[in-house]
Amino acid sequence: MPTLPDPQLVARLRAAGCVFAEDEAVVLTEAAQTSADAAGELDRLVARRVAGEPLEQVVGWAEFAGLRILVEPGVFVPRRRTELLAAEAARLARAAARPDHVPVVVDLCCGAGAIGAAVADAAGPIELAAADLDPAAVRAARRNLEPLGARVGEGDLYDALPDDLRGRVDVLAVNAPYVPTDEIAMMPPEARDHEARIALDGGVDGLDVHRRVAASAREWLAPGGHLLIETSRRQAPTTASLATAAGLDARIVRDEEIAGTIVIARV
Repeated sequence: MPTLPDPQLVARLRAAGCVFAEDEAVVLTEAAQTSADAAGELDRLVARRVAGEPLEQVVGWAEFAGLRILVEPGVFVPRRRTELLAAEAARLARAAARPDHVPVVVDLCCGAGAIGAAVADAAGPIELAAADLDPAAVRAARRNLEPLGARVGEGDLYDALPDDLRGRVDVLAVNAPYVPTDEIAMMPPEARDHEARIALDGGVDGLDVHRRVAASAREWLAPGGHLLIETSRRQAPTTASLATAAGLDARIVRDEEIAGTIVIARV
């Protein structure tokens, strides 16, 4: 039987600015029920949420592409718009599969590993690797991806990948930071104050990491392989031009329903 939200809890969450207070009350109540002291745990969880911590970090997981992705405090919370990137990556991975070839997929700037997990769930057997610079994100990604057989590295972009992947990657999926530095102050407090800055800050125009990703992509992609980068509608033409300048054929894909924008570039 579904959990019914407590009206007082809903009112408290709504007063704190939680738009989906009823849904959040249910999630928090169910999370607290795993504790021996459910009432005390609920008070602690609600206090964290009311203080502005993202719901996903409070309960320890985020829903993404129908999966439960484990997160922890400070880790970038996967957004629904990124489901476009995951879906396109899964489609391209399936297309790369052959009787004698298991597609190689890399989740670069992986955060908690949501994209890699979603691709593995939707694409069938893949060889999966992931990497991130943030130690907390890498810990979360290992919890999510190592049970799937993935290799997860910690380090700066391609430096964190196993060298045996060079020239073998069929799908390189990247959700790198792309918020211009001066615009971080305008982000919702949940992101601005509770997610690692390196997961948000893309430099003056937001595309510093995109430049580095695109410049070295050909070195890692297999013949016919694809690079997919999440970006914004405004930045998409520039992101595409970076891929083109690196010798890739690029196109822009947009999903209006979830406000997702990606660039897909092929060797």
